[in-house]
Amino acid sequence: MGQASWDTGWFQAQVYKVLLEELGYEVKGPYTLDNLAFHFFTAQGNIDFWVNGWFPLHEKYFDYQQVQGQVRPIGYEVDDGALQGYMIDKATAEEFGITNLGDLRDPELAALFDADGDGIADLIGCNEEWTCDEHIKHHLEAYELEETVNQIQGNYTELMKEVVARYGNGEPVLFYTWTPNWTVSELAIGEDVMWLSVPFSTSPSSTEVSTVMESISGCLESPCDMGFEVNDIRVVAGYIFLEENPVAAALLLNVTIPLNDIAVQNSLMFDGENGEEDLRRHALDWVVTNRNLVDQWLVIARDAE
Repeated sequence: MGQASWDTGWFQAQVYKVLLEELGYEVKGPYTLDNLAFHFFTAQGNIDFWVNGWFPLHEKYFDYQQVQGQVRPIGYEVDDGALQGYMIDKATAEEFGITNLGDLRDPELAALFDADGDGIADLIGCNEEWTCDEHIKHHLEAYELEETVNQIQGNYTELMKEVVARYGNGEPVLFYTWTPNWTVSELAIGEDVMWLSVPFSTSPSSTEVSTVMESISGCLESPCDMGFEVNDIRVVAGYIFLEENPVAAALLLNVTIPLNDIAVQNSLMFDGENGEEDLRRHALDWVVTNRNLVDQWLVIARDAE
């Protein structure tokens, strides 16, 4: 099995691995892969699946000729609950009346979030190989923010640790994030940080989308245009693997993991429990806590043989 390069999805990978082992499978990995590499390797049969598909965000990968007809999503690990968007600290938002990312076209407001002394707002964004990177670049261009806002990229986890530290020092912060994520456990939505709306819905693809949501807790505008659609988190697997392994396919189809459980585990990772043995222990603990539900999934899977 594979797993994504963002560590907030590694706990779920371990949960699925534990469940497949209970069904008698020997599971190699998970091997950490970038998005495109995962889809290509899975289409070639070198990887069987991962549990880190975000939809509709990742739909573009199925358009590659090498992937078409070879890979598909299955099940709904998290159904219509994964948010993503832009956040700033609540104190700065209230003091300067900032409610929308477009407000940062004002150089004086943008300079509030300048951490490196160049006078331009530093927006902690996505790793370059993540799909959200394209969306952020598109947003900065579409909202005419390229002169006042700079997307800072690198190792997202390390960059966000710096954000948490800056917030602790009373400094303004501006960043992209998603749920589930340890960031919104360390910086509480509505108390420490707030969602920013964007000026209008737009996507780097030619498809028209609406990212306006009527009721988002902790958003500075209502309705709130998040800039990103609400996503489902789904397993993505190779067709051949699913056809040849109906027991595994039945399991992958039925497993769900609550967002709050993922967020709680992500906080443990942030606090230092981030080794492979820690992740394995967290997954085993989750399976024990949810034993009744897990056993139902296992029965369904075994009946598919």
